[in-house]
Amino acid sequence: MNTPDVKAERPLVLIVDDDEEVRTALQELMESVGLDAVGFASPRELLDSELPDRPGCLVLDVRMPGASGLDLQQQLAAKGNLKPIIFLTGHGDIPMTVQAMKAGAIDFLTKPVRDQTLLDAVTLAIERDIAQMADARRARKHLDRFATLTLRERQVLREVTRGRLNKQIAFDLGIKEITVKLHRGNVMRKMQAASVGELIRAWETLPGDLRDKA
Repeated sequence: MNTPDVKAERPLVLIVDDDEEVRTALQELMESVGLDAVGFASPRELLDSELPDRPGCLVLDVRMPGASGLDLQQQLAAKGNLKPIIFLTGHGDIPMTVQAMKAGAIDFLTKPVRDQTLLDAVTLAIERDIAQMADARRARKHLDRFATLTLRERQVLREVTRGRLNKQIAFDLGIKEITVKLHRGNVMRKMQAASVGELIRAWETLPGDLRDKA
């Protein structure tokens, strides 16, 4: 019997700040409330590291030698890494805050910040990441199930999600209505959907280009 990897599910906070004292203080703060934390002295150091696939968030300083925290935010997004980010800086301004928040940051906090304010932001960020990871797992399951459908079943699925009736689908595809019913039943079974509502929700998690080709 396999035992679950408890540590893999424990939240991990990634701290990027060029000030060692700040990094240490933030790590100790996170650990004081039972969170794992790892510190990095620069964006490059983080990007060069192999990060575990665990729920969590990033706490980034904005102004650092070399790439800034905002640069790191853009680089991570370009790689498809959508970990929630909290900016913590002594040099914030309104345009910088707007840029960070528009790019998806959870919060933009100015040093010195109250411990509880930062911890509240971290809690919110971790909750969002757990939800995002759960959504991603569901999407992968739906994608795997969709891959088992035949071309005709995919066509029927597409039409069902558009609200088309069996007789309309039969007419559009040039097949008998009883054949549509058969394909529809196969789709429901293979996609493991108990209702049309579930089927539509599964369809909506699929990549747009894949839906267009169906």
